[in-house]
Amino acid sequence: MRARNEWMRAVVILAVGASGLAFAAKISAQVQTSTEERAGAATRQVTVERAEVIAVQGRDLIVKMEDGTLRHISNVPESARVSVGGQQIGIHDLKPGMRLEKTVTTTTTPKVVVTTQTVTGKVWHVTPPTSVILTLDNGENQSFKIPEGQKFMVDGQEKDAWGLKKGMRVSATKIVEEPITQVQEEARLAGHMPPPPPVPEASTPILVAVAKPAPAEAPVATSAAATAELPKTASDLPLIGIFGCMLITGSFGLRTYRKVRG
Repeated sequence: MRARNEWMRAVVILAVGASGLAFAAKISAQVQTSTEERAGAATRQVTVERAEVIAVQGRDLIVKMEDGTLRHISNVPESARVSVGGQQIGIHDLKPGMRLEKTVTTTTTPKVVVTTQTVTGKVWHVTPPTSVILTLDNGENQSFKIPEGQKFMVDGQEKDAWGLKKGMRVSATKIVEEPITQVQEEARLAGHMPPPPPVPEASTPILVAVAKPAPAEAPVATSAAATAELPKTASDLPLIGIFGCMLITGSFGLRTYRKVRG
């Protein structure tokens, strides 16, 4: 019996809860809400980051920034693309030495979100200046908190909470302005191949390697050659004297031969 009573109690609670939800749905349907956005002047900021590819390991990228610091970018998505020479390449096509340039354009737009709520009903009870209970067009009563400075329209005239009386048909409009800032970023990534090595100027001397022939081996000196060339230590006068003596002797011999024959 006790279990049955508890079960019936749960059913009653659920039924009350369901009716409360339905009541809230009916009440909320009586309040008209509209939202409007008012945008101000947008500002744009462009930043450029430059880096050099150091290494590519799978989907991990290591780059060297302009300030000399190294940055490790892990798990680069396969869909990421870099524009190099008019072609779109992925992470696996990057090579060490390539230079990357990331241009980020940040657009900041100030906005004001204006929310307007309008309710119409008949005053059932009022507690100025804090709250009022209105009987809505569906016959349900709903309590509303009265914001500071709220005005009500009664037969085309503005009244505050102190001017409301039971039975008056009133309409109230609540306007809330909320400033927000919308930030939008657009990134563009471009790459460049490493520059070619500089060409030396014409005035710069260029070192050219020239093969120098090995020196020929000196011939081994023989004993005959060594004796063929001796230093001159004697004069030619003795030889001339010997030759003169031979001529004189020859002349005496010729004279003696003529005498014998004669």
